[in-house]
Amino acid sequence: MINVGILDGQSVQALIFAKQLTQAGYSVILFCDSKLSYGYHTRYAHKKVICPSTQKETLQFHTFFLDYLEKQNLDVVIPMNDYSAKYLSENKQLLQGKIKFVIPEFSIFMKGYDKNQLMKVCAENNLPHPKTIDISTLEKGSEPDFNFPALIKPNETTGARGFRKVESFNELWQVYKPIYNEFGDCHLQELIPNGGMQYKVQLLIRDKKVINSSVIEKYRYYPVKGGSSCFNHTIVNDELVKICTEVLRIIGWEGFADFDLIEDPRNGVIKIMEINPRAPACIKASVVSGVDFPNAIVDLSMNKPVKAYAYKPDKYLRYFSMDLLWLLSQKSIWNGLKEWKKLLFSNRHFLQDGELLDPMPFIVGACSGIVKQINPEFRAKKKGMNQ
Repeated sequence: MINVGILDGQSVQALIFAKQLTQAGYSVILFCDSKLSYGYHTRYAHKKVICPSTQKETLQFHTFFLDYLEKQNLDVVIPMNDYSAKYLSENKQLLQGKIKFVIPEFSIFMKGYDKNQLMKVCAENNLPHPKTIDISTLEKGSEPDFNFPALIKPNETTGARGFRKVESFNELWQVYKPIYNEFGDCHLQELIPNGGMQYKVQLLIRDKKVINSSVIEKYRYYPVKGGSSCFNHTIVNDELVKICTEVLRIIGWEGFADFDLIEDPRNGVIKIMEINPRAPACIKASVVSGVDFPNAIVDLSMNKPVKAYAYKPDKYLRYFSMDLLWLLSQKSIWNGLKEWKKLLFSNRHFLQDGELLDPMPFIVGACSGIVKQINPEFRAKKKGMNQ
């Protein structure tokens, strides 16, 4: 039996990967940094291994993982978050002789993952993106032509961490140093006003040709500003797939990529915001819409023929615990409930964080997620979106 390892298996997206791959006949091993999590309690994994965090203990994880590969049989590995994806890319030359995976070379990886480098690629190739300035190129006191309000955004970050809204260059220099000290180099990006739809485009590309794709509309978020999507809908939008494919071709990206895009309500243009180099939390929306990305990624990793799946959109995915927090955060819970309960019992509706045949991840993960969301320290890392 082929053993497939899932790095950061504690994540919610690991649930659908474990289910799809186990049902396809693979032996699934989840590498988790916590037992109090979604993935650790799924019934679909054959084995769960507690290990150092790829985010906070990267060197310890590297030592652990090399030791594991020496002693245990592992054929394929798939990352579930940015940190494990970056780890595989940085160590690709060392690891590719020991295990199979599909991640771009590090220089290519960073052209997509580094938000500032990605914006430069878009600017150089006339692809839709928010106006952006590399802060490292600015001299303090200079005021180039730029429209405010704007966001300070770390070049490498997830979930809006480190973002800070500013109204002028003067305010930029007043608040920049602590952000730089914590998150490193940043860029300044025009703030796209509220009112436009946000999208995800998921692509699996081989030899510059798209094999599978899906597009997701993000309806709701929690927290409302700077939060994660909690209610999503799969749609068809060939133009967005075309634009995102062009980005990957330009930078030479192979494998899976997940794009975040936002509609500018001032002119209706949908602009590229970032590339996530791994499966997003809402990947289940694509799977229930017919695109089995988990099995496609394993096939590509093993250099097998990759099936082009029939995409059947118009499915809804609810991150139930987060969506419940969204409801409770509304000024009028009664009015919010009218919106919240729509499609709840539809056959096109699915839960992101659990299912009846695998209930434990929902119970444990929801409690863990709610505790995290109400943690003042966690929320403080995203407060810059609201300032």
